[in-house]
Amino acid sequence: MKKIEAIIKPFKLDDVKDAILKLGVSGITITEVKGFGRQKGHKEIYRGAEYVVDFLPKIRIEVVVSSDIVPRVVDVIKQNAHTGEIGDGKIFVMPVEKAIRIRTGEEDRDAI
Repeated sequence: MKKIEAIIKPFKLDDVKDAILKLGVSGITITEVKGFGRQKGHKEIYRGAEYVVDFLPKIRIEVVVSSDIVPRVVDVIKQNAHTGEIGDGKIFVMPVEKAIRIRTGEEDRDAI
């Protein structure tokens, strides 16, 4: 099992979510987060005053899937989160040692 964590632009969430669900993934966790990468935020003008927006709003998607479908999940995230602009985000893949469904006690693959 692997945990895939992706940081994407908020307006791409529906596209990415729909694509992941089409692969048969049954659960997704999302979190609204803020951060910056190489772009270090940006400048905006509000009522004539320029100010720096350090932390940009992003969405973090977390899914735990069996190892055999990891490449397909990563591919659909890449395809659907891509705009070609700076700040498209990042994808991280991490090993998961154990998963337990609290309600039923099912473990590992049965729990995801």
